[in-house]
Amino acid sequence: MSKKHIEECVRDSLEAYFKDLRGVEPTAMYEMILKVVEKPLLDVVMKHADNNQSRAAEWLGINRNTLRRKLLDHKLVK
Repeated sequence: MSKKHIEECVRDSLEAYFKDLRGVEPTAMYEMILKVVEKPLLDVVMKHADNNQSRAAEWLGINRNTLRRKLLDHKLVK
């Protein structure tokens, strides 16, 4: 799967979201999208990194402490 394919999936999902709204104007979309995307992103990356937070943080391009906080925020670690 290429970067372009991921972009197309996001675009298609957003188009479906607007269709489902049936003309109702959305609010706070940016925050909503970040929350909706971040949890599965972290979950899948952690799985592929064999739950190694240092490796996952490197792959994501973020600090390990930031990753740890985000994992706790999303209840992906105890």
